[in-house]
Order: sequence, then structure tokens, then C-alpha cells
Amino acid sequence: MPKPLTLREVSSRLAAAAPVGASPPRLLAVGKTQPAAALRALAALGQRHFGENYVQEALDKMRELADLPLVWHLVGPLQSNKCREVALHFDWLESLDRPKLVPLLARHRPADAAPLNVLVQVNIDDESAKSGCRVADTAALCALVAATPALTLRGLMAIPAPHPDPVRRRDAFRRMRALFDGLRARFASMDTLSMGMSDDFELAATEGATEVRIGSALFGPRPPRP
Repeated sequence: MPKPLTLREVSSRLAAAAPVGASPPRLLAVGKTQPAAALRALAALGQRHFGENYVQEALDKMRELADLPLVWHLVGPLQSNKCREVALHFDWLESLDRPKLVPLLARHRPADAAPLNVLVQVNIDDESAKSGCRVADTAALCALVAATPALTLRGLMAIPAPHPDPVRRRDAFRRMRALFDGLRARFASMDTLSMGMSDDFELAATEGATEVRIGSALFGPRPPRP
């Protein structure tokens, strides 16, 4: 596996890939199965936004890193029995994919907390084994989130099919950008399009991502889950 990139290298590559006149995408460092010490080291360099795939793993890291001003995103699939923990402890949910989760999240979001930032996950390539709502259902799910005071609709997230052909990936990113732009005209709070990961973050940046989710390219190979 290639040597991990430094935070400076990733930032430089994102800046170079962003469209002319656009700000580089925000970097979300995904710490899936990485130890809290690895996140702490990256935070010491200025990284603040961290993504996690598993709720319990994230909660353990939150406790260990409670002395740091970090922003926590859940990027993995959300089960209904984990909505309480997400509503109580996370700043962002990037993987909302069905309406039934909305009232559960709203019920448990503390009244004195800021609304939970939500991205609707879209199954842009209609893959049977992948989470995400259908493109045709995206607007209705966005409207439900937007109408829920305990939540704030911030945008869309997608994990396109990992086609080896970059032309196919570019097409998926472009379709996501078109969907995002169309919905943003309707929902003023939408400002985030999260797409692109370790192996295609520059392509996603070129196609208008406002956030990229990078794990192994920053941290190196993932350790196995305990």
C-alpha cells in the first residue's frame, strides 16, 4: 500500500483539484478502527473534523479525546437502535437514508443542543448491497429533515460504485452535483456535498465536492476491529 499522505499533502492536493474560484473541500478524517492516539496526532496538526463508521467505537474515542475541540461525524450506516446515541453525542450524521430514523433522532436530540447536522445519503448508482436512499426519494427525505426543528438539513452524501474506470466515477460525481444543486435551490440550509474518499478524492473535488472523507490515505492500513 502507498505511504500515507501527510495532512499538508492532502490539503495541497485538494486545493489544486478544486475548481477555479472555489474553496477546497473540507477534509473529514475517517478514523475507522484506528486508535484514538492516531486521531490525537492528527488533531495536533490542526485537523478538527473526524468521521467514524461505528457508533460504539466513536463513543469510546470521544471519551478518550474529550479534552480536544473536535467535531464528530457518523459516516457509517445507522441502525434505529443507535439513534439515541447519535442524537446525544454526534455533531453530524452523514448517513441518513430512510424516513423512520428522523423522529427517533429528533426525540433524543437535547433541547439545549444545537440541531443535529444531517446529510442524506444517496445510493447514486442504485447498488443493491449499499446503503442510501434512491435518487427518486431524496427530495422527500430532505423535506422531512428540513421540517424537523431538532435537525438541520446540510446536504447530501454518496459513495459511488468503485468503478476502475475514472470516467464512470466522474459521471456519478456529476450526477450527485446536479442533484445537490437542484435541491439546494429548494432548501436554503444545504451547503455540503460529501463525496470522494482515499482513492478518488481529487476527482470528487474537481467535480464540486465540498467535503471529502479520507481514511487510509491519511492513517495507513486499517487495523482489524477488536
